[in-house]
Formats: sequence, structure tokens, C-alpha cells
Amino acid sequence: MNDTITIAADNMLAQQHSDQLKALITAEIEQQGGFISFADYMQRCLYQPGFGYYSAGSHKLGQGGDFTTAPEISPLFGYAVASQVHDALQQCTSKHILEFGAGSGQLAIAMLTQLESLNALPERYFILEISADLQARQQQLIEQQRPDLADRIEWIQTLPDAFNGVMLANEVCDAMPVHLLRLTTSGIFERGVSIENGNFIWQHKKLAHPRLIAFAERINKPSQAVDYLTEVNLNAIDWMQTAAASLQQGAIFIIDYGYPFNDYYAAERAQGTLRSYYRQQAIDDPLQLPGLQDISAHVDFTTLAETALEGGCHVAGFHEQGDFLVAGNITQIAAELEANSDALTWLQHSAALKQLLMPHVMGYQFKVLSLSKAIELLPRLQLQDRRYQL
Repeated sequence: MNDTITIAADNMLAQQHSDQLKALITAEIEQQGGFISFADYMQRCLYQPGFGYYSAGSHKLGQGGDFTTAPEISPLFGYAVASQVHDALQQCTSKHILEFGAGSGQLAIAMLTQLESLNALPERYFILEISADLQARQQQLIEQQRPDLADRIEWIQTLPDAFNGVMLANEVCDAMPVHLLRLTTSGIFERGVSIENGNFIWQHKKLAHPRLIAFAERINKPSQAVDYLTEVNLNAIDWMQTAAASLQQGAIFIIDYGYPFNDYYAAERAQGTLRSYYRQQAIDDPLQLPGLQDISAHVDFTTLAETALEGGCHVAGFHEQGDFLVAGNITQIAAELEANSDALTWLQHSAALKQLLMPHVMGYQFKVLSLSKAIELLPRLQLQDRRYQL
């Protein structure tokens, strides 16, 4: 679908919701002299209190919703991740887990269930969730499925200054607002948002942001690309700096779709990786229906790894998701599940397993960056390790 096609909200209430957010963004554009960065626009669309996509209950997770993440596909995902988390927790003086942006809460439930089976429940399971709507959904799901574990879970709003244990970010960085850069033969520009005749339009300004200028100098624009559009995620860099500084002992697992630096800024991605989704439909124009579309961009794992190194972390591994889950014993766990399931249930788990592991689905598209600090080598991470790609 190209950006000349207009999409419509699926009901009048949703349209009114979007129009209210559009009015707020329009006022901000006017206050800023007719231009805001795309990062600011994306921030408002996703996180504006009461109106943003993640802040107003306008989206749904899971089958039939706007998007489906790995924890919603099968608990096998969380069981295998828990195996990796367990290895790190065994070496930590404090048995704590901190999950960033816990989605529906399914990953927390699956991990705690698996850790319980290993007789290794954490002392506390912290969830850093900025969406009040999602926090309410998580609390409801946990009370429904594992009320006996609810007292171990604590919701927090800010990252602790000092944390011992394991941090986990599953599909978090891709939803952080990104700046858009346009590299041309006549210079480097920032692509932002303006307004014309009551509609949002793209506008370009000569690049002036010091951090973006410094980052742009690292990007070797392919000579054959006359007009090269890409993203820079300063928010992810800042988040990584803060997380690395907070971690005193333990590990950080970052699971997301993305590429190493050289692949991210390769010639074949001359239009960048920015994507928008509305009702499970890919939309090329993120300027339509603000607040109703999910907007995301792929993750530059090399820059995250470099930032973590500067923060005193060790880059312990870099894996395709399929390899990471296999190293976490997902096939053995699945075999045990098969032995205790009826045919229909196992058929569902088997289909989910293929979706999580197969290269053409999530197995290759998603990557896992593993970081550690003040603990020994994690043996599982040596299997199919791809740090040489970073």
C-alpha cells in the first residue's frame, strides 16, 4: 500500500480519538515554527497520555489484535528465555528480574512458571511499564492465570540507580521514537513533520542536531543511492546507557528485529526500516491516523552493543532468535510438553514452535543481544554465537 492512499478509521469514536491527537500535534508544530522532528511526532503518536497508541487502550495484543509478539504465540518462548535467565541469576547475589514493557504479561507468566519448575523463582519480578493501560492488562492476566505469583511482581515507573539481576527487553527498542535522516548529493537533512491544508506532510531541514550530525558521519551512504532515507534511534542509545549504568551485576537480554550496523545502513535499505501497522495491515504512511497506528523501526544492534561496552558491560552473545531459543532448551521443553498434551493442543504448540524457530518467520528476523556485567561466562551463549557480525 503506498502513501497516496488514504486509510480510514474503523469507527467514528476511533476517528475522533485520532482527530484530538492530531489537534495536539498540530498545535505543537505551530509552536515550534512549523516543523517538528519525526522522533517528536512518533513520541506523541505512541505515548501521548490519553491519546497515544500505547497509552489509550486503542490497540490489542495477541491473535486477532493489531500485532502478535512471541510471548503471545506460545509459552514455549518464555520457557526457553527463562533457561537463559536462570543461568545468569545463579551467579547474582540478588535474584531479581526486571522486564521493560511487559506487553500483555504473558512473558512474565511463562518465565515465572518455568523458573518455578526449576526451583529458582526470583525474589522480585519488576515490570517497568509506562502505559497505565498495559499495566492494568498485565495485572488482570496475572491475577487470572497465576495469582499465587502476584506478590512477587512489582510495577515500577523508573529504572533503579543500582540493579542486581537480569534485565529483559522483548520488542522494546523497536517502539522507541526515531529520527529520520535523508542523505542526498546536496547534503544531509532531517526529515520531520509539518502541516499543510490541515494535513500532516513531510518536510526536510538541514541537519543541525549535534548528535545526529556525529552519527550521520558514521553512515557510509552508498554512492549509487542518490536519495537515501534511514533512521537513527537516539532514544535507544540513551536507554542503553541508562540500563548499563544501572546494572551492577547480572545480564541484559535484548530481543528485537533488527540488524548489525553495516546491514542496517546497507544499499538495499535506501528507504529505511520504518513501518506502520493498522489493524494488522502494513501502512506506508505513518502520518495518517495518529494514535491509531503502531509505528516501529528495526534495531541497530551494533550501536547498542558499543553503547553497552562504554557502560562497562561485556557483550556476551549475539544470536538469531531461533538459535537463542534452541540454546535455551526449547526443543527439550517442547518434547516434555508433547508427552503431556492431547493431539490438538500439541498441534497448536508445534505450529507455534515453527513460527518461533524457522528462519523465514521469526527465527532469523529477530535477534538477541546478550550483555553481562560482573558475572562469569554464560555457556549457552557460546552456541551459534554471531558476535563477529556486530
